[in-house]
Amino acid sequence: MNLDFLTVGGADPGAVARSPMEASARADGARLEVRDGWSVAVGFGSTPEQEAAAAGKTAGWADVSHLGKLELHGSASALDSIAAACEASSELGWARRHADAWWCRMTATRLLVVGDTASLRDRVDAAVAASPGTSAFDLTTKYAAMTLTGPLAREVFARFCALDLRPASTPVHALRPGSIGRQPGTVICEDEDRYLFLFGWATGEYMWSIVSDAGRHLGGRPIGIDALAALPARGTELRVNA
Repeated sequence: MNLDFLTVGGADPGAVARSPMEASARADGARLEVRDGWSVAVGFGSTPEQEAAAAGKTAGWADVSHLGKLELHGSASALDSIAAACEASSELGWARRHADAWWCRMTATRLLVVGDTASLRDRVDAAVAASPGTSAFDLTTKYAAMTLTGPLAREVFARFCALDLRPASTPVHALRPGSIGRQPGTVICEDEDRYLFLFGWATGEYMWSIVSDAGRHLGGRPIGIDALAALPARGTELRVNA
């Protein structure tokens, strides 16, 4: 099964995909650029290094809805084999980083892969081709996504989310589905004080508003995807090609 039909823009290679949080980010001063077919917020009036430094003191949040989100469906044994081949987690409640993507075992028969769209498709295509009876579904525009990072990230979350994100309960690489802002969502602990969370596309503007409100009360600020790349590298970055 070839996944070329999932290419952003469909039949029109010049089409630009847009996040549901774009208008909110623009209102907060975002500078937008088109990368890999997506209009993304790359910065908020400061250099990436300045934004990263600010987030490193308190908290920063970035719209990363452009990340590809592909879900594999198949038997438990087939997904176990795919997980093993991709060095991904086959255990519920955990995500594993492989080739710039997060491989997340959601249920016994569902494996969610989140990563850079440009390189993700080929890997998922190969995994499906090697596992008869396995299917892939594009959920990129079903789920919006944000990254929340910084020493006060957990405190920001605590203002609108009841999930226990303390290290003892949600260590690095833990996968936690639950209520985020009273909406169903999923949190991946990418690293210490760094979280990737997914939620319904239609709730993007609402989610931006509650994260912004909670974060600003604690001295945080929105940051662009270039600032995420400028943060200290500990093997967890999801990058967008220029």
